[in-house]
Amino acid sequence: MPATFVTEAELRAALGIGALYSSAVVEECCQAAENIVKAKLWYNKYSVSAHESTTTKATIYTPVQHDFIVGQTITVENCGAKYNGSKTVTARTDFSVSYTVNNATAELKNDLVPWGTVYGTTHIDYETLPEVNEASLMIAVDIWQARQASNAGGISPDFQPSPYRMGNTLMARVRGLLADHLAPGGQVG
Repeated sequence: MPATFVTEAELRAALGIGALYSSAVVEECCQAAENIVKAKLWYNKYSVSAHESTTTKATIYTPVQHDFIVGQTITVENCGAKYNGSKTVTARTDFSVSYTVNNATAELKNDLVPWGTVYGTTHIDYETLPEVNEASLMIAVDIWQARQASNAGGISPDFQPSPYRMGNTLMARVRGLLADHLAPGGQVG
């Protein structure tokens, strides 16, 4: 799927490379930049650490308090076939969500490794925000330049040259653009 936070045409124009490189190579930088930015944005998303089921009801567990409500439609991913998909919440606690399943076999509560994911409705389209697009373009340019001239590093916070552009300062350079949209959980580390 082509990147939408920064397009191939935008990156080509910013770099002034025209048709010199193949679409696949340029698009790879665009997609990497989008993935980096998306990982830091605030979506209505939680990890799923465990699940259980009866023949008619599935319950998934989150390691942190969620804000899903009864009647809300959620999307469950990477939790197993009978748990995955678009589901309507029928019951909730601070750390669990239950919904109806059909003809399921009963399963005791067990941990998920790796964790699954549950999404609720997000009422913002990040693709339309200029600051998100600009941050993505800046990161895509940095990725491209690091690939082309790996010794053309960046500058560290203490103004010393760094041989590696993809270090911890990569997000620091665009954090101001994304500040209003950063996920609190994405700030750890």
